[in-house]
Amino acid sequence: MTIGIPTFNRPTDAVAALEALSSDPEVDGIIDAVLMPDQGTKHPADEPGFDAVAEHFGERLRIFPQGNLGGSGGYSRIMYEALGGPDSDPARATDSPFILYMDDDIAIEPDSILRAVAVGRFAKSPMLVGGQMLNLQERSHLHSMGEVIGRHDFMWTSAPHVHYDHDFFTHPLRDRGEHGTNASGEVVDSKDLHRRIDVEFNGWWMCLIPRVVAETIGQPLPLFIKWDDAEYGLRAGKAGFPTATWPGVAIWHMAWSDKDDAIDWQAYFHLRNRLIVAALQHDGEPAGIVKSMRKATFKHLLCLEYSTVAIQNEAMKDFLAGPEHLFDILETSLPRINAMRKNFPDAVVLPSAGDLPRPTGIPGVPTKDVGGRLGKVKKVTWLAKGLLHSLKPADSKHHEVPQANLAPIEARWFSLSRVDGATVSTADGRGVVYRQRDRDKAEELLRESWALQRQVAERFEELQRRYRGAYEHLTSRKGWAHVFEN
Repeated sequence: MTIGIPTFNRPTDAVAALEALSSDPEVDGIIDAVLMPDQGTKHPADEPGFDAVAEHFGERLRIFPQGNLGGSGGYSRIMYEALGGPDSDPARATDSPFILYMDDDIAIEPDSILRAVAVGRFAKSPMLVGGQMLNLQERSHLHSMGEVIGRHDFMWTSAPHVHYDHDFFTHPLRDRGEHGTNASGEVVDSKDLHRRIDVEFNGWWMCLIPRVVAETIGQPLPLFIKWDDAEYGLRAGKAGFPTATWPGVAIWHMAWSDKDDAIDWQAYFHLRNRLIVAALQHDGEPAGIVKSMRKATFKHLLCLEYSTVAIQNEAMKDFLAGPEHLFDILETSLPRINAMRKNFPDAVVLPSAGDLPRPTGIPGVPTKDVGGRLGKVKKVTWLAKGLLHSLKPADSKHHEVPQANLAPIEARWFSLSRVDGATVSTADGRGVVYRQRDRDKAEELLRESWALQRQVAERFEELQRRYRGAYEHLTSRKGWAHVFEN
């Protein structure tokens, strides 16, 4: 097999991954090549330990310095080189029957690689073999065991019979109902882990792709990050190459719950790329997609996440501009989005809430979710109070003195919609952001978002034709050659 590991400013992790691959003689024995696109300014070659693994792999290790093209640019470069570039040059290509994608920031037991290759070899017909994701910071937790795309809103979700964040320590495979409930009162056991779970794609934290699949359906889309793996799985499935997320094939990776990717700069790529993939793969009406977008916009505004709405509006504009510019903005979108976010307090990370005046308090404002029989009734009341507060001018003194310092779990719409200023800790613990209510800004963003969402709905059929017409070019090695060869 050929192993591909794109890396961006994680030299320690990248070298650790190479060391793991070289540590197991059986794994080492089936590696034809290790391809590593290096997209950052901190290089694995400068890291202690690199010289030893470079000597071990010799000519099998090939590093490709390139600009920051995101995950899709990194993984596409791997496939591009493995297949011999735009002209299928045999002197350039590897001849492996499998290409294994791996993230650079994972922890892996090399035996998982042998299992993935064994599954690929014994499959009745070519299929993608995905690794499950275990939580790097809670090692016994199976964070993701299989995913599909919900067709009502075209959003990824857990496959049927999947249980999010399953804890093998509390509920091992032998637990068939004897261990009762979890701390939330939910009945949990491991029965569903003994059944087959069908998926539509697998995350590229670890995914084995048969060479014939790459040769048949082409390259990943130029999406920078997000949705490239999901789209590839959907495309492969339509071409007759299914995906299996295989129990016993897994890596450890940072959990999504430890990131702010739904509200930080990644929110632009989440939405733009979701719309692009929907234009290519969704066969129904866009009403469910637009409805979910409108709901998300209201929620972000109630949470004082104005920067998120602003860059999501930019995402819709770029989707509406069509497929012709996707290669052109591959490397420039992130700097543009980061520049936009600097204009919003909720996107500026401060070192500590302790650098600000002590909060005044928010008496009577809930910070804890309420479930049970009366939960929905209470939330209706909270929503009414939050909307009423949002219509009033903000008290500017709370833009200097926060009313509360909230943890991420407390930063909910029913609390933030009733304050004029509060700090919220980042999910990764880097610091806090100071969210400040601005009625005029919220109204401006809402009007723009509503108009763009209407355009998405009205022009969706036209955009489907344009994106599908450009599909072959966007996924071709000759299309990507303009990026990689220049």
